[in-house]
Amino acid sequence: MIEVVDGVARHRVKAPRRVLIVVQNIPLRFDRRVRSECRTLLDAGYGVTVLCIKERPDEPDEHLLDGVIVRSYQPPPTTKGLVSYLVEFVVCWLHTARLSLIAARAEGFDVLQACNPPDTYWLLGMLWKLRGKRFVYDQHDLCPEVYEARFGKRGILHRMLLLLERATYATADRVISPNPSYREIALSRGRVPIEHTAVVMSSPDPEVMRRGVPHAELRDGREHLVCYIGIMGPQDGVDRLLDAAAHYVHVLGRTNTRFALLGYGDSLDDLQARSHRLGLDEWVTFTGRVDQAELGRWLSTADLGVTPDPPCEFNHRSTMNKTLEYMAHGVPVVATDLRETIRCAGPAAEYVPDGDPVVMAKTIATLLDEPSRRARMGTVGRQRIEDELAWGLQARQYIDLYNGLLGATNSGGRP
Repeated sequence: MIEVVDGVARHRVKAPRRVLIVVQNIPLRFDRRVRSECRTLLDAGYGVTVLCIKERPDEPDEHLLDGVIVRSYQPPPTTKGLVSYLVEFVVCWLHTARLSLIAARAEGFDVLQACNPPDTYWLLGMLWKLRGKRFVYDQHDLCPEVYEARFGKRGILHRMLLLLERATYATADRVISPNPSYREIALSRGRVPIEHTAVVMSSPDPEVMRRGVPHAELRDGREHLVCYIGIMGPQDGVDRLLDAAAHYVHVLGRTNTRFALLGYGDSLDDLQARSHRLGLDEWVTFTGRVDQAELGRWLSTADLGVTPDPPCEFNHRSTMNKTLEYMAHGVPVVATDLRETIRCAGPAAEYVPDGDPVVMAKTIATLLDEPSRRARMGTVGRQRIEDELAWGLQARQYIDLYNGLLGATNSGGRP
C-alpha cells in the first residue's frame, strides 16, 4: 500500500522488486515509451520510481503518476552552445544522484534503469552497483550518430561521445535496444553479449492510441490537415517540411491545407522564423509540446502525417515514434526513404527519395487528392500496429529481461 498525504506519496511498504528509472531530457508525462515501461513493470508486480525534470516550475518535488512515484527537479535554463550543454549535463547528473539517494532511503530499489540521452549515467550506475544494485541501459538514441547528424562532423566531441557510450555499455548488466539496428551497435561497437540484450520497440498500445472523433476546428476552415509530431532539432528535417509546404502553397498553388507542427526542440525558434520568411504564416501552425490527449485530437483529424527526417546513418538506424503514432491512428504517412522507416511502415507510407522537398510537396498533393488510397494506407498501418508492432508484444521482451536479471520466475516479478 502507498500512503498519500496531500497528494504526495510519503511512507510506503516496499514492493518485492523495485526499479528506479532515470530520464533526463523529458518529463515523464510526455514520454510514451517510459510510461509504457512503467505500466508493464507495475502490472508485473514491480514497484517503480522515476527521476526526471519537472514539467513546470511549481510541480511538486514528489508526486504520483499512474501509480509511479515521480521525483523531479527543475532543469537549468535551455540555451545553446557547448558550455551550456556541459552545465546542463552536470546539473542534471547531480540532481539525479541526489534524488537516487532519497529514493533509496524512502522506498529502496533493486535496479537503476538509465534512459539516454545523455550517456552520462554509467558512473551513477557503477556507484550503485557497488551497493549491490543492477544497472540497465535503455538506449533511446545513438548519441555519437546524433552529434554527427546535427553538426555534420565528427572530431573530438564525437570521440568523447563514443567513450561515454562504451562506458555505459561496459557498466550495464543488460542493454535494451529500441530496434534491431541499435542492437547491432550494442553487439558490435559495445561488445555486449547477445544474451544481455533485448529489443523493445517504442510501439504504441493500440488499445490506448487509436483514431477517435475528428475535430473539424483543427482544420481552421481548410479542406485538409497535414501533421508533423516530434522533436524539432537540426537532424529532424522540419526545415525540409517547411520548404515542401512552401512549394505546395506557392508553386503548386494549393491553399486548401493546414500544416500543423506539433512538438518542440532547440530549432523551434529558427523554424518559426523560417516559416515566416517563406510566407507560410497563414498555412503553418506550431503548437509547441503536446500531451497524449492533445496529440490524439490532432491525429484523429489529420489526413496525412509526415516523417521528413533527412537521410543519415542515425536516421537510417532509428525507428521514428511519429511514424508509429501516425499508423496507430490510421493516418497514412509521407516519409523519407529511410531503412528503419521502410521496415516498420511498409505500404502504410509513400516514400520520398532522400526526403527531397519538391518531391515531398508533390507526394502530399497526390495523396490528398486520392482519399481511397489514403484510406487503404491508413488501414494497413493500423493493422501493422495491431498485429506486428503493438506494445503488448514489446512488453513481453521487456519484462522477460527484468525477470531474468532479478531471478524472477513468474509474471508477478517475485523470485
